[in-house]
Amino acid sequence: MIGCTCDVCRSSNPKNQRMRTGAVVSNGDRSFLIDTSQELRLQLTRFNVQMIEAVVYTHAHADHILGLDDLRIFGYRRKAPIPLYCEAPVEDTIRKTFSYAFVDRTNSLHSAPSLEFQRIDESPFDVCGLTLTPIRLIHGRLPLFGFRINNVAFCTDVSAIPEESWPKLQGLDTLILGALREEPHPTHFTVGQAVEVIEKLQPRRAFLTHLGHQLEYDKMNRKLPDGIELAYDGLEIELV
Repeated sequence: MIGCTCDVCRSSNPKNQRMRTGAVVSNGDRSFLIDTSQELRLQLTRFNVQMIEAVVYTHAHADHILGLDDLRIFGYRRKAPIPLYCEAPVEDTIRKTFSYAFVDRTNSLHSAPSLEFQRIDESPFDVCGLTLTPIRLIHGRLPLFGFRINNVAFCTDVSAIPEESWPKLQGLDTLILGALREEPHPTHFTVGQAVEVIEKLQPRRAFLTHLGHQLEYDKMNRKLPDGIELAYDGLEIELV
């Protein structure tokens, strides 16, 4: 956190040095993103990601879309637009925020990312040879999507799970679930609330993501039940 001198913000433990939440999903030599955080360029260069073929968006809050401009290198290398899979409200926000990327540039010298929208709803869809099942979640008052791929689910920015979404989260090997802090928050699960969800769903293992600076990696992991731990930058999870 900017201007903070707490133990987590000053920590030398790399697992406390967190960029914003997102994921690279790979299927062989093909990869796509879930969300494009503000630190996308730093994240992709740090972990030597060579190519991104598409982006799947959970929602359009700033910390999940503002790295979109750094997709331009991938469109240039592919010589084709990068597909953006999202709901209509997300598309509307991206078009307004990055208006220069969606105008006729026939006579323009300005460089911009080459992008195309692919509308999604609650039906499964395929990206890079993998099938994604959207999972409706609630983030405060905002409906958004988590995604299940095989037996792994990524559900960040969530404060409630609608009744109809619970069956889509059954039988998981791994659940990645948002948990901002231990104290209550109007738009995010607390650690305790996330643990209750995990204990109800009984995945083989679970990771908490979208972590606030109140959560120190080693201290919090000692408090968590077996099979649940904090996620960290660079964590790799097999898509089983």
